Amino acid sequence: MENTNWHQLTKETLIEQLECSSQSGLAPEEAKARLVKYGRNELSEGAKISAVKLFLNQFKDFMVVVLVGATLISGLLGEYLDAITIIAIICINSVLGFVQEFRAEKSLRALKELSAPSAKVLRGGKSVTVPAVELVPGDLVLLESGDRIPADIRFLEANSCYAEESALTGESVPVGKHAAVINEPELPLGDQRNIGFMGTMMTGGTGRGIVIRTGMKTEMGKIADLIQQTEEMETPLQHRLEQLGKILIVVALCLTVLVVGAGILHGQPAYGMFLAGVSLAVAAIPEGLPAIVTVALALGVQRMIKRKAIVRKLPSVETLGCASVICSDKTGTLTQNKMTVTSMWIGGRTLDVTGEGYDPVGSVNENGQSVEVKHDASLRRALQVAALCNNASLVREEAGEEGKKRKSNKEASGSGEWTLKGDPTEGALTVLSAKLGVPASSLEGLYKREKEFPFDSDRKRMSVLVSHQGGKLICTKGAPDVLMELCSYVLWDGKVVPFTGTLRQKAKQAAESMAQSALRVLGLAYRDLRPQDRYDSATDVEAQLVFVGLTGMIDPPRREVKDAIAVCRRAGIKTVMITGDHQLTAEAIAGQLGIIPRGGLSVSGRDLSAMSDDELDKTVESIYVYARVSPEHKLRIVKALQRRGHVVAMTGDGVNDAPAIKAADIGIAMGITGTDVSKEASSLVLGDDNFASIVSAIEEGRAIYENIRKFIRYLLASNVGEILTMFLAMMAGLPLPLVPIQILWVNLVTDGLPAMALGVDQAEKDLMQVKPRSAKENIFARRLGWKIISRGILIGVCTLGAFWITLKTAPQGQQSLVLAQTVAFATLVMAQLIHVFDCRSSRSIFHRNFFQNRYLVLAVLSSLLLMLMVMYVPLLQPIFKTVPLGLREWCLVFVSAGIPTFLMGIGSVMGSSKRRKPKSKLTYGGTKPVAR
Repeated sequence: MENTNWHQLTKETLIEQLECSSQSGLAPEEAKARLVKYGRNELSEGAKISAVKLFLNQFKDFMVVVLVGATLISGLLGEYLDAITIIAIICINSVLGFVQEFRAEKSLRALKELSAPSAKVLRGGKSVTVPAVELVPGDLVLLESGDRIPADIRFLEANSCYAEESALTGESVPVGKHAAVINEPELPLGDQRNIGFMGTMMTGGTGRGIVIRTGMKTEMGKIADLIQQTEEMETPLQHRLEQLGKILIVVALCLTVLVVGAGILHGQPAYGMFLAGVSLAVAAIPEGLPAIVTVALALGVQRMIKRKAIVRKLPSVETLGCASVICSDKTGTLTQNKMTVTSMWIGGRTLDVTGEGYDPVGSVNENGQSVEVKHDASLRRALQVAALCNNASLVREEAGEEGKKRKSNKEASGSGEWTLKGDPTEGALTVLSAKLGVPASSLEGLYKREKEFPFDSDRKRMSVLVSHQGGKLICTKGAPDVLMELCSYVLWDGKVVPFTGTLRQKAKQAAESMAQSALRVLGLAYRDLRPQDRYDSATDVEAQLVFVGLTGMIDPPRREVKDAIAVCRRAGIKTVMITGDHQLTAEAIAGQLGIIPRGGLSVSGRDLSAMSDDELDKTVESIYVYARVSPEHKLRIVKALQRRGHVVAMTGDGVNDAPAIKAADIGIAMGITGTDVSKEASSLVLGDDNFASIVSAIEEGRAIYENIRKFIRYLLASNVGEILTMFLAMMAGLPLPLVPIQILWVNLVTDGLPAMALGVDQAEKDLMQVKPRSAKENIFARRLGWKIISRGILIGVCTLGAFWITLKTAPQGQQSLVLAQTVAFATLVMAQLIHVFDCRSSRSIFHRNFFQNRYLVLAVLSSLLLMLMVMYVPLLQPIFKTVPLGLREWCLVFVSAGIPTFLMGIGSVMGSSKRRKPKSKLTYGGTKPVAR
């Protein structure tokens, strides 16, 4: 039964295959037996991980292991403050990771909440309400408006049935359901109109259907299974930091052995050399790095919250910064999720309607000129029909107590947000009438509804009978082709004239033109009934109608999205639309937003199903729109893009988006319209459902990653300088330039504060003018490794040079060695503090304003003050083995510390002049990410 195409089966075959009755349902005993056979109608959560195990998993990270080693070493050295600091770092990072993962695993629980708690069924010919978890295949379910469909069912009867399926299929409007056979073997979920899906909502009509799938066999269950099977991707930041940790631990161990060995060979005491070597090992491992990364990400998160982007997982901030493709859902993300009439055809005239959303403010224009509704009889009649043949209503919601006060004081006209109650299509007509001066409220006293002939999928039209000034009027709306066949007259220039073949052809051409523009087209008609006319049935009144005109509506794009997509394009980020809506509609919206470039492709879910993975991999770079897709398709698209080397951001708001959101490098959910399932599966939630907020998040992510590179550059270059100072001294047979306590002091205090300040540095101006870096980019790419090594060498050589000069020129004795070590200590600190300003720019130290980052200025001043305290406070001098320096020594310190920046600045200027080339233009939707 699992692979059965239920939508193709006749009612008789369906009943025979499920061995049930369409009149009395299953016998209670049979239902119990099937419950044992098929299991409960619920979604399984898969293997659960205990909270304790989840917490212990946080300590498997390689960098954590490195930090534990650094803790042990610090303890052996007697540096208990250092050890306590590292332990605190480990605990903070582990708690943060535990909280994030624990929250992420709640996605399946949120999915289960979409299941209906109970269901009305026929058991043994009696209508009973049973817990939805006890439903079995073959059960006969009774449904009405407002019910949540408790399992996948095949409709046997459908009376004006509509189901809200946007969370599952992406369909922007409620879907009409019917009981007829659909003779197509492979259909997207959105086109299976005789099937009701578990977790979706009945928004209109009544019906009955037979349960065909329960639990994990339902379409909702398949999504739950996809979420369970989908592994979350390791972020580029996590991967690079793990790589860095492995490199540093190897380097630290090698250097420790080399320094200790070289010192002993040159006659230094073994114990003293061991302490020095271990101190260098601790210095080589920047134990503050995870803390600085966490702080930088946390501060970035705070900035993003102000820009309406809520981060659920800290590393996702950086990941978004290297996104090369954004896969976006259409409905509610790129569009407003508010059906809006944008065009009308009345008596041969094409009219444009302005205004956005449900706000009843707008105008109607013809050829750019405003049309006066009160002086246009044909247009006014169309608006009357649209308002009367309608069950939707507009409501202004007031916010909080202040809003209620304004409302009570009759001052609510300028406050609150307009919302719709009812069908979105009818709501679009209600808004149209209201914005053009014919609101339904103005017609209530003039027209009294007496009867309604409801819309259904067979009739494709709706009519209402109203009484007016002693007479009766029938108002009808429906599919244009169906409605025109019922019309004998047409309203033309305010007069009722025969609906001739020529005029009928013009109306059909107008309807086709609107449809080709991806508009949802509805026809409007009316008829004044005479006293002798019958009006008992729809057949009696829906004849000899007067055709009024056409309305074209669409779920319009968000106003700010087009600019946001243009920014993405300039930043080398490809935007892809993935939607469950119709292909023509998707293409039209994509064209308006500038998503599809010349030569870009659009494919349907059916086209996608016919492609093999290899074929999809070959064409995925050229595809910009995917329409009528299933959850499996979305997941497949994300993985295909990832196989092509892209870092993929996936946005969405529905249950159907959750597997792809979880599989993407970064999943983005809508905060307002998004389901709990999509939010729990995501890394980032947009508080305003605004695609433009993604662009802000991308900019923030790029800035954070560049800041991480800045303080890695600073920390490692400083550490290389420290290590080379010691190593070269040992190889030359010189005394120790730095004692262990001085190395630890520099590593803990002088390095830490400026590095932290670099983590909040402002972004450079051209950040969003370059293509995203490759996901495979090494942490030391773009000459960062060279900058670290070259600057580290210069710092080490200059520090050792200042030490050697002082040692040779100072009076001989033990005090001369302490003085030389103090000069080396001061030179190292000053060289690092000058270097920190150089790290702010990829060009030179003078490229950016020194005082722009006030936190960095304060950090540098604090480090200078701490250095002076160590040298000039008598109580600290014996502890840190320092002495006060005179003017001669300070001149040597400043010259030696400034040489590295001076030499690197000259090299940077010369190198940039050689490399200077005309700036290349970004091609729209570049196929491969290119590093900065």
